[in-house]
Amino acid sequence: MTRAAMVEFLEKEFPQYVGEVCEVENDYSLLRQPINETHLRPGGTVSGPTLMTLADVALYVAILSKIGPVALAVTTDFTIHFLNKPRSDRAIMAKASLLKQGRRLVIGEVELYSEGEAECVAHVVATYSIPPNTTQN
Repeated sequence: MTRAAMVEFLEKEFPQYVGEVCEVENDYSLLRQPINETHLRPGGTVSGPTLMTLADVALYVAILSKIGPVALAVTTDFTIHFLNKPRSDRAIMAKASLLKQGRRLVIGEVELYSEGEAECVAHVVATYSIPPNTTQN
């Protein structure tokens, strides 16, 4: 799927996601989540749920870039390691890529970092279930 097709798909199927799809390639995505006060937890750091949502959507986009617009691809396993405090004054970037694709399961990883920074703030490995009878590339 192209970036434009992915944005259109997300607007229709996942309208609650308000981040930006920056890049989409075959089995890779780069997403950007602008940060405001609604994303912060006490202490002024970006909340875990904000990071987890961004990572989950980034991997979903990477998977769909490979298999096409399959709305019912769902997360079955999600492990996140919080490594460093993200900057609250910058957007959070998510780089997602696929590690292994089977007939029914896809495993991928996501690196999260503050925009403009090299230091990874969180690392995710997750598994998605692909519905049966789905054409995969």
